Amino acid sequence: MPDLRTIWANGGTVLNSFINLPGSFATEVMASAGFDSLTLDLQHGMVEFADAIPAFQAMNGWDVTPLARIPAIGSPLTGKLLDAGAAGLICPMIETAADVRRFVADSLYPPDGHRSNGATRAVLRHQPGMYQKVANDQVILLPMIETAAALRNVEEIAAVPGIAGLYLGPTDLAFTLGLEPKGDNTTPQLMQAYGDVIAAANRNGIIAALHCGTPEFARRAVEMGFRMVTVTADSGLLLNAARQAVASFRAS
Repeated sequence: MPDLRTIWANGGTVLNSFINLPGSFATEVMASAGFDSLTLDLQHGMVEFADAIPAFQAMNGWDVTPLARIPAIGSPLTGKLLDAGAAGLICPMIETAADVRRFVADSLYPPDGHRSNGATRAVLRHQPGMYQKVANDQVILLPMIETAAALRNVEEIAAVPGIAGLYLGPTDLAFTLGLEPKGDNTTPQLMQAYGDVIAAANRNGIIAALHCGTPEFARRAVEMGFRMVTVTADSGLLLNAARQAVASFRAS
């Protein structure tokens, strides 16, 4: 699977999408498409932990990195998803540096954190005893910046050791700023927020990521300086393709 940190170190951009649909075949289809990473969404998606193992297994045969978004800070699924084989985690609704420190501590082994040892599936790609030696350096941790409070505290959040970047959630951020919660929003206030997050990430030697609704906006985000872009999700891609097929037929 691609080493996302190596992509970033070489100046590249990671192309990600979300998995909202349960069922390993849907995930396998997404894995075959050429994304650098795929993120199981256990916050808003229709997937549960029981769906994670077959989803990660479906990604195994393809050159794609498995990630997951946990439901909330402090979720008991934090360590469990890493044990199941997630190479990294996205954490929603981060607002303070203390929130990030808790997220990091839950995700890393001692002495950097308090993750419990029991990586049942994650150890399969490693020699015995090796996973625990390398996990803290390899796990990708991305706290989300998606509230006005997080935006105010973005510099302190970005400075917390152990994170690989900041993942900007544009619709929730727009909501809390009193703006319309729509995807690919180019409202000046939100565009300024994008720039602030990118700048904070750059100053702290980490990357900025953005959730996008279309490939066109994802390309614009890369031009702005985002180093990871998510192009919608399996459910969104299916819905858009279905609607286009129906519209094309109806118009003929």
